[in-house]
Order: sequence, then structure tokens, then C-alpha cells
Amino acid sequence: MTKEVAQKNYTASNISVLKGLEAVRKRPAMYIGDVGSRGMHHLVNEVVDNCIDEALAGYNDKISILINKDGSVTVEDEGRGIPVDIHPIEKKSALEVVMTVLHAGGKFDKDSYKVSGGLHGVGVSVVNALSEWCIVEVSRDGKVYTQEYERGFPKYDVKEIGKARKGASGTKVTFKPDSEIFKIPKFNFETLTERMRELAYLNKNVTIHIKDEIEGDEETYHFKGGLVEFVRYLNESRQPLHKPIYIEGEKDEVPVEIAIEYCNAYSDNIHSYVNNINTHEGGTHLVGFKTALTRTLNSYAYKNKLIKENSKISLTGDDFREGLTAVISVKVMEPQFEGQTKTKLGNSEVKSAVETLVGEKLAEYLEENPSVGKKIIEKCMRAAEAREAARKAKDLVRRKNALDTMHLPGKLADCSINDPEHCEIYIVEGDSAGGSAKQGRDRRFQAILPIKGKILNVEKAKINKVLENTEIKTMISAIGAGIGEEFNPEKARYGKVIIMTDADIDGSHIRTLLLTFFYRHMKDLISTGRVYIAQPPLYKIKKGKEEIYAFDDDERDAILKRLKGNGNSKDVELDEEGLPKGVSLSRYKGLGEMNPEQLWDTTMNPETRTILQVNLESAAAADKIFDTLMGDAVEPRREFIEKHAKYANLDV
Repeated sequence: MTKEVAQKNYTASNISVLKGLEAVRKRPAMYIGDVGSRGMHHLVNEVVDNCIDEALAGYNDKISILINKDGSVTVEDEGRGIPVDIHPIEKKSALEVVMTVLHAGGKFDKDSYKVSGGLHGVGVSVVNALSEWCIVEVSRDGKVYTQEYERGFPKYDVKEIGKARKGASGTKVTFKPDSEIFKIPKFNFETLTERMRELAYLNKNVTIHIKDEIEGDEETYHFKGGLVEFVRYLNESRQPLHKPIYIEGEKDEVPVEIAIEYCNAYSDNIHSYVNNINTHEGGTHLVGFKTALTRTLNSYAYKNKLIKENSKISLTGDDFREGLTAVISVKVMEPQFEGQTKTKLGNSEVKSAVETLVGEKLAEYLEENPSVGKKIIEKCMRAAEAREAARKAKDLVRRKNALDTMHLPGKLADCSINDPEHCEIYIVEGDSAGGSAKQGRDRRFQAILPIKGKILNVEKAKINKVLENTEIKTMISAIGAGIGEEFNPEKARYGKVIIMTDADIDGSHIRTLLLTFFYRHMKDLISTGRVYIAQPPLYKIKKGKEEIYAFDDDERDAILKRLKGNGNSKDVELDEEGLPKGVSLSRYKGLGEMNPEQLWDTTMNPETRTILQVNLESAAAADKIFDTLMGDAVEPRREFIEKHAKYANLDV
């Protein structure tokens, strides 16, 4: 078709208008991120956030989440209940408007909600649109009302179905994710509990109960201590230097709540929230906190002569934050978010509110608790000494710019393309696997960096020791974006950093060590979605000249079942090992067992491979896991392994 003909054919009839919730079903990822497990679990969070907003408004203190046996989820609160009277403009029940119209809700009316986490009014209507079916029950004014929906469309008008219990009110939403939208419509109890636990810490007056009727798991979260208990939970595997310091108050109509505790760790662990939203990228509230912390501790140290006047060491913000665990929670009437993931607070007035409050309250606490102040400053001094020792080591691995190849490690097999967004680097365990990867790769856009054995556990090491480690220096140099506070993901030489290790215990340990390093010293590499985990096959099934790969036991069993004739042994003759005649099964013990062609076909070819993106759905939960697995405390690690053993697939 010529350009002229194409232009003539492009008329008003070609313009699609998606009405109601059609746009959500057409492009679900625009509203929930993706249509995988993460996006599906986000549906529950959207409904729960409405319940939390009722709690913030002072009308709700109980939330119940139930994973039903049919795969649906029920979320119930004891709030005011969604209004059911007729909307003056839409001329239909307000309940139907909220459930079927985007950008409709009470969050825009500050008389209904002073602050809220749901900012855009799309939450529950998106849940409805992406559900096979959804049923809402509302208790208010002594009556119970209901409406049922099918893929976002009401099956009938809102109707009254009975009387509510005396004094009872609230909203009950039951929905089943649509299998036409989501790849694996099955909820994971552990994934849901991470967010529910976090919300319970942030809202100390709320009790959250969650139950899985399929697996029988059940948890109730209620923390009277709020953020103080949150900090203790995060530091469970560490040795605290003092009891948590709690700061609460309000400045310029901004309620601020903060808990801080120093421990024996070498990294900081700071989590910030705005209206219960985890602000991964920080923002003005975090800047205000850091500024006040540095200024107040520095002033206290000199005032009380904890730093000698002739000392050659000058404390910096990094020194004051080493070993610090802190949770910052602010409530903002009109939050302005910015940044790549819209989780960076931009309100300038919040910075001064947090800075002023922390400065006043922390100074007051230190004067009243001089022994704690002395311990904190001594910890900061040790951090400064380690920083000074690390300066020279850091100079050795610092790159002039992102594309400078003068100091690239010798073992790096780089790619020929210079555009980072089209390049990827495989960090491969062992020289043998590295050799196969180098031969099998596409040299235009794939770089290979072999590493020897297990790198340093950075969870237990000071920064100067981290920078002395040969394998870590090699990775920093190859990625080329710096480290720690100086790390800039925009300078990374590769758009994807892919960890490729053996599928055994040693490989899992190396993968965890690498992820710990990235999380502690290059966190933005993860938060910007650049870190991936390769998924090499576990089995090769050969039938004649045909080779079939299985990536887990379930896939292996499904393939063998198909080859056996759908499980009917009469269809196919089996050998002594129970395999069909002419079929062989081999288990890969390491990447080095695959030749370059096999490694390319199964693990490196973008057209056929599967790679898992590492994300920070909950930074606090990630922090806790890394600290538990890689820290000094044995008991929390043992409990974690015992609890999660049923999900593991390890070679012993």
C-alpha cells in the first residue's frame, strides 16, 4: 500500500474509543504494572488500600483478607461502607459508579478523606475490570446492599438484601482474577502477608487478619508499638546498640512519625512512606530526615567533646547513617510524586517539617540519654575510619565515564555495541561455564564476565573490605556506574545485568551473595529493573534426534507423561527406569555441562530464554530477607529455612 493510499484510508472510523473499563482490559499493564504474579497480587493491595484509607480517616480498625478455595479473594473492612444512594450526575447508585467508572471515588473530596494512599480513583474499578467476576456487599444505615459484576459489567442494579447487624457498617469485596488476563491466577499467601504486615506496622490502630483456605495458612497482624516494632523486626538478625528512638509530631499540618535504631551492621536500612505508600526513590521527607540527622549528631558530638578538636577525621552523612535502621512515615494532604516509578515525594514543605521536627526531638533525646549518644558517635567514628581506608580502594575501581574501556577487567568479554540499553552482561559462575557462554553468545550485544567461586558476603564486611575483594572490583569496573552513594544507574554500561549460576546449592549461594551485593551497594540497579536471573534448564530429554529441555520437575514430568502416551503405559513400551523406549533423561549439574549451542538455545537466546527480573515490591521485606540469610544471627536463618523449605528445589 502506498503512502497516499494509507493516508486516504486513515479516517475517523479508524479511531477507537474504549468506553467504561474496556481500556483497562485492553491495556492492563498500564494500570497494575504487569499481568504476571506481581500485577495480580497488586489487585488485592488496591482493595486493601481503600480499607486503610478508611482507617486513616478514623472509621475503621479491622481488615480481613481471605483466599477462598475457588481462587477468589475476599477483602472486608468495618469502615463507613461505600455510599449506595443515587449519584446526582451519573443518575445511578454511587456504588456502581465507584466500581465501574475510572477516576471515581471519595479520594478527591478532602471532606471525605484528609489523606489517602489511593490518589487517582482507579483502584477498585480496575480490580473489577480485571476480574472474571466480582461481588460487593455494603453494610450501612442498618441495611445490606449488593451488586455483582462480570468482567466489569453489572449483572443487576444495586439492591438491598437484608438488615445489617446493629451498628455494623463496612464493605466486603470478593473477586476472582480473570484467567483471560493473568497467566497464573493463583494467589501466594507469603506475597500478600509482606504488604499486610507492613501496613499493620504503619497503622498501629489497625488489626489485619489474613487466611488461606487452600493451604490452611493464617496470620493476624496488630502492632501497638507501630514503627518501634517495625524497626525491631527489621533488626531482628542484628545486634542493636540501643533501644529504638521514637519521634512523633506535626509541623505545618504534616504529621510525622519516625523510629530509628543503630546496630552492628555496615549498611544503612532506611525506609520511607507517604500515606502508607513506600517511596522507594525517597524524596523531600527523606532529605529532611538525613539533613537533620547529620546536623544534630555532628553538633552533639562536638558539643560534648566526643570528637577531638585536632582529629584528622571529619564525619560525613554516610558515617552518621552506617548501621542505622529507620522508618519514616509522613501524612500529606496533597502529595506530589515524581521520579521513574512515581514513588519520590516532591513536596518542598515536607522537607522543612521533617527536618525541624527531627532536629528538635533527636537533640532532646540525646541530651536526656548521653550513654546512647556516646555509643552512636563511637559507631560513626569507626565508620569514618573505614571510609578513609576505603577511599584509595575506591579510586582503583572508579571509572572516568560510562564508556571508557581503559580499565575494563581482562576477563570481561565485552560486546561490540556501545548503546547500554541494547547491551546485556552475563555474570557467570566459573571459567568453564564462562567459556561456553563466551562461545555461545551473540557478540554484538552480550558481554560475559566469569567470576571465581563465592564472592565476599558484603552483609558482614566494611566498605573498605568490600572494595578490596577482587571479584567485586571486577564487577564494579565492568558495570561502570560507581558504588554506594556515588552509584548512578544511568551510567551503567549495560541495560541488563543477568546472573547465571548453576542450579544447585552452591549456585544458589553465589546468586544470593551477588544479589546481596547489588542490593546493599547498587540498589538502584535493582529498583530501575536492570537485574535479572537466568533460568538454565535442569533436564534434557532426548528422543532420537529431538532434544527437549525441562526447567523444573513439573515440566519434566509433563513432558514424560506426554511421551508415555498421556500416562497410559499400554501406549508406549517402557524401559527399566520407567522411561519410554528410545527416550533418555539427563540432569544438568552445572552450566559447564552444556555446550555453547545448548547454552545459547536454552538460556541466552532472547527469542527462547526465560529470565526473571528482580524487583523491590517491598524494600523492607527484601532488607529483612537479606539480613536473615546473610547476617550473623543463626536462629532467624534456621527459622526462615524451615518455614520456606517446602518452596525450595535444591540438590543435596
